[in-house]
Amino acid sequence: MMAMLLLLSCGGKKEQPTLSGLLPSNFVATVQGKPTALYVLKNAKGAEACVTNYGGRLVSVMVPDKNGKMTDVVLGYDSVMAYVNSTENYGGLIGRYGNRIAFAKFTLDSVQYTLPANNHGHCLHGGPEGFNTRMWDAKQVSPQSVELSYLSKDGEAGFPGNLQVKVTYTLTDDNAVDIKYEATTDKPTVVNLTNHSYFNLCGDLSKDVMKQQVMINADCYTPVDSLLIPNSKIDSVAGTPLDFRTLTAIGDRIDQPFDQLIKGKGYDFNWVLNTKGDISKLAAKAYCPETGIALEVYTNELGIQFYTGNFMSGKDVGKKSITYPHRGALCLETQHFPDSPNHPTFPSTVLRPGQTYKSECIYKFKVE
Repeated sequence: MMAMLLLLSCGGKKEQPTLSGLLPSNFVATVQGKPTALYVLKNAKGAEACVTNYGGRLVSVMVPDKNGKMTDVVLGYDSVMAYVNSTENYGGLIGRYGNRIAFAKFTLDSVQYTLPANNHGHCLHGGPEGFNTRMWDAKQVSPQSVELSYLSKDGEAGFPGNLQVKVTYTLTDDNAVDIKYEATTDKPTVVNLTNHSYFNLCGDLSKDVMKQQVMINADCYTPVDSLLIPNSKIDSVAGTPLDFRTLTAIGDRIDQPFDQLIKGKGYDFNWVLNTKGDISKLAAKAYCPETGIALEVYTNELGIQFYTGNFMSGKDVGKKSITYPHRGALCLETQHFPDSPNHPTFPSTVLRPGQTYKSECIYKFKVE
């Protein structure tokens, strides 16, 4: 009876799910004193991307496979509270500093700053309350674009400066999710923003990604120690299982007895892109022969973190009650290098008053 009364009070209209099967009402809540919502982006070709302003998360991306079947290619949850109650980074905007900062400390202009240590004594992805756990103010500026903004106050997670951040998600008519980042500060600080979408191109999110193929346009990478902290070196990928200069199945070499793979329990490293910040050049690519879906990555960043879900437990239940398996996704996170504030030889991540941080990542989907 109650369900019927609710239905009648809504004019007898049943809520329409998104193309990916999400119910927008499941993303309506109050978190950190602010309203949450689901923002649905659609392009002229019928593709769809959904974003929630909790954590600025990319919740779903629907693109066609080789048979024209619309396919969700990112992992996530069916409700905003599932994101709030999870420690996973699915689709989140990562900041202030994506990746790791060693010993949760860095020195800037002779002042040492201490950050929250949430990863073996190091600071990972801005700490346990990084940008992917914060409420963003959202404005849908067009049917294909949503603008998110967030003020990270001076001292938040130990970082200096009031950092004003704006991130714009746009679903373009060529089936690309274009993510533009901007930030300004009133004190010198460090910034490294990225998106942590977990991609699976096979059309079945219950399967792992070992048969999917990856290409990374990089001759070198930044090697790490046992806790995945860079050692300041830049090494060649030649002759190693980290050579992805041609399309290679992820599972072909992931378990080889190579020192770096043992430390990462698979692929979880920063590659130094040959593109050198030229966004017109292909930085990386993923491809699923089964569905024909290809993901091309373009960026003005100098590095990209390729991660293969090595720390996925195989027990997490996501959208449509699907249990995500170990190594059930691949991540291609465009970025400055990990731990750059502690490595003077790495490109600087320092942002000063009067400067504007700008970064862009384009995830373009095609059928091949």
